[in-house]
Amino acid sequence: MSIKFDIKLTACLALALACSLACVAQQTTPASPDSPAPTQAQAPNAPEPADAPAPPPSQQSPTSSSPASQATPPQSTTTPRGPDGQAVPVSKQQPKRILGVMPNFRAVSAGAMPPPPTPKQAFMIATKNSFDYSSFIFVGITSLFAETSDAHPALGEGIPGFGRYYWRGFVDKTDGNYLVIFALPTVLHEDERYYAKGKGPFLKRGIYAATRILITPDYHGHNTFNASEVFGRAMAQGISTTYYPKADRTIGALAVKFGWAMGRDALTNVFREYWPDIATHVLHRHP
Repeated sequence: MSIKFDIKLTACLALALACSLACVAQQTTPASPDSPAPTQAQAPNAPEPADAPAPPPSQQSPTSSSPASQATPPQSTTTPRGPDGQAVPVSKQQPKRILGVMPNFRAVSAGAMPPPPTPKQAFMIATKNSFDYSSFIFVGITSLFAETSDAHPALGEGIPGFGRYYWRGFVDKTDGNYLVIFALPTVLHEDERYYAKGKGPFLKRGIYAATRILITPDYHGHNTFNASEVFGRAMAQGISTTYYPKADRTIGALAVKFGWAMGRDALTNVFREYWPDIATHVLHRHP
């Protein structure tokens, strides 16, 4: 049954995440207050001694007084910034891809406060999540596991059976993305991006991340019930009754699949929240 497959897949993901978080918890010990501060290099534009005579104006280099030479380079407009205008530290930034593969287009870096997404932006995020090259790979892997575990006996086995699993899995993922990320948020004025916390007690951050499937900001920045997530996943399960075998269309089976879909979204948010810490303290690289 697909329920057994979902349980196995989610358990594996949870175990991998737990191992990574355990490493983070061990390596994020605060530095000792007695540790010496790093020695700063002497500024390149240090002032000359007071007794050094200044050169006559006629002998001064024209480039030394040029405004262009003294101007600082413009900062990148793509750097995430908080409400105070300060740049978000690199160690707290959410990348567009995790490990260069996993899409992370819905994540907002800790401290950053972008404006509400327009319908076009929400549509583009849903499209990227659905048709990114990694989506085809992910659906292929999950379909292979489902086919080998005989999750839906009526779909058959072998290459034909794998094809039946694949297109159904791809439709599951795609219609869920467009309902949860684009259609319902546009109607209900909800922001379905994940706003990373990035700091605070370790456990509190995990609870915050997991509960974002039930709480989300609206277009005015106020927390509200995440109707887009809850009703969007429920609607996706209802749509699936039109193309899955009759044995999987019972109320009980749909309720369990809905629960696991919500659980996977919660687990994904937790992974997003801790990824910058895992990358920095475990993998010793920028997120």
